[in-house]
Amino acid sequence: MTQLYFLCTGNACRSQMAEGFARALAPKDWQIASAGVEVHGLNPLAVKTMAEKQIDISQQASKLIDRDYLLSSDVVVTLCGDARDKCPMTPPSVERRHWPFIDPAQATGSEAERLVVFREVRDEIEQRVTDLVAELQAK
Repeated sequence: MTQLYFLCTGNACRSQMAEGFARALAPKDWQIASAGVEVHGLNPLAVKTMAEKQIDISQQASKLIDRDYLLSSDVVVTLCGDARDKCPMTPPSVERRHWPFIDPAQATGSEAERLVVFREVRDEIEQRVTDLVAELQAK
């Protein structure tokens, strides 16, 4: 069984999307979670754009990093520099990866314009999670 942890600043968008994709793409016996260095609540545009991919993250919750889960994870992925810099130390047994995505919550303009940014980030995260799951399954 593999344990993945996706971390971001507020656990509102990027890490939530990564968790949603991993839950959909990874074997069912894998443990998958996301968290933040702060709690910002689930972003409604993240929920909306994930629903476009038939992935429902509406029941996921924004939560703080769980140190026990962190220390027992196989792979920890930070999706922003803030999470990378503030993430607690992990033992050498925990593989750390960093995927520096822009924060779609910072997009400005109309909802349609902000959705374009959310979709771009969502699609990049989907590709990274797909590749990660395939790589870990091949080990």
